[in-house]
Amino acid sequence: MSTHALVSQPELDPECSRRRQRRVLECMQQLRVDRAVVVAPEHVQYLTGFVPHRLLPAAVALEADGTCILAAANQQPKGAAVDRVVTFEAQWHATLRQERTAVAASALGAAVRGRAAARVAVEFSRGGVALLEALGVSELSRTSDLEPTLRRLRRHKEPDELAMIRHAIGCTDAMYRAAREAIEPGITELELFNILQSAAVTAAGEPLTALGNDFQCNAPGGPPRKRAAEAGELFILDLGPAYRGWYADNCRTFAVDGRPTDRQLEAWEAIVAVLRMVEATVRPGVSCSELFARAQQQLDEFQRGGFCHHLGHGIGLEPHEAPHLNPHWDEVFEEGDVFTAEPGLYADELRAGIRLEENYRVTADGVERLTSFPLDL
Repeated sequence: MSTHALVSQPELDPECSRRRQRRVLECMQQLRVDRAVVVAPEHVQYLTGFVPHRLLPAAVALEADGTCILAAANQQPKGAAVDRVVTFEAQWHATLRQERTAVAASALGAAVRGRAAARVAVEFSRGGVALLEALGVSELSRTSDLEPTLRRLRRHKEPDELAMIRHAIGCTDAMYRAAREAIEPGITELELFNILQSAAVTAAGEPLTALGNDFQCNAPGGPPRKRAAEAGELFILDLGPAYRGWYADNCRTFAVDGRPTDRQLEAWEAIVAVLRMVEATVRPGVSCSELFARAQQQLDEFQRGGFCHHLGHGIGLEPHEAPHLNPHWDEVFEEGDVFTAEPGLYADELRAGIRLEENYRVTADGVERLTSFPLDL
C-alpha cells in the first residue's frame, strides 16, 4: 500500500487575517463596542493566523482603532498578524500551570490597560469572571456577546481558509485510497483505522488535530472496534481530518467483498441522485431547510424512514457550523459557504446502510464540488 505527502502544506495568509480583523471591526461599530476579545482557540487562529497548542491558552484583543494584541504562552509566535504580542508563563520548569487560563487573561488585561474601552465584546460562553476582571469590566451591561457575529463571519471563507480545507480534503482522498486497498473480509475496524490514520498523517505532512467519527462496518457509524468485517457487509467511513484546526468532512461506503447486492446498488443510486439534485439546486438564497425536505422526499420514495439525519452542514474551524441543512434551522445559502451534503439510507437488508458525503463551496451562481474521490461501492 502506497502513501505520499501532499504537494505542499498551506499556511494562513497574514493579509487574509487582517481582512478578517477588518470585517470584525465593521461589526464592532454596529455593536457599538470599543474592544473585541477572543479566547477560543479557533477564534484566536481565525483573527491572527496563530495556532495555539491545545494545552496552552491564548487571548486576543482587537481595539476600535484596528490595533490587534495577542497574549501568547511562553514565547512570541512567528508570523501572527498582530500589532503587539505579550507573553505569559504557562509552564514552570516544563510543568503546566493549572491557572494558566487566568494568567493569559491577566497578561492581555495588562496589555490593554490605559486604552479606553467603554464597552467590550467577548465570547459569552468562554468569557469567565477572570477575563472580565482582567479587562476591568465590572458590569455585564458593558459587554456584548461576540460569538454570533464571529459564527456569521466565519461562513465566508477567505482564500487561505479554503486552502486549509482543501488540504484536509486531500487527506481524505489518501485515506479512501488506502481503504480501497485494505478492505476485505477479515480485516478488523481497528486495523483499518490504523491504516487510515497513517495515510492521513503522511498526506498532511504532520499530525492532524482530528481524524473523523465513523469507522464501523455493518453499522451506521461509530468508533472502531476489534470486530472483523464480513463478506456482504458495507463499511461506512465518515472521515473528518482537521489540518491545523480546519476540517474536512466527507463519507464513502465500501462493499467488504467488492460485490454489492442489487438492493445495495439501488440504494446507492437513490443517494447519488440526491447529491446531483443538491449540485443542481444550491446557489445563494436557496433555503437550506427546503433543500433538506426535498432530499427527504426523494429518499422516502425509495424507503420511507431510511433517511434519519441531517442532510449536511457547514465546515471550517468546527466540524459542524453554519449553514445547517436541517429542518431545525431556518437559513439560506450564502456565497462563500463551505458545506457538506450527506444523504444516506439505512436498513438491515443493506448491511446496515450507505452514506455518501461530498464537500462543496457556494459560488455566485451555484456550487463548486471540492471532493473528487469516486463514490463507487
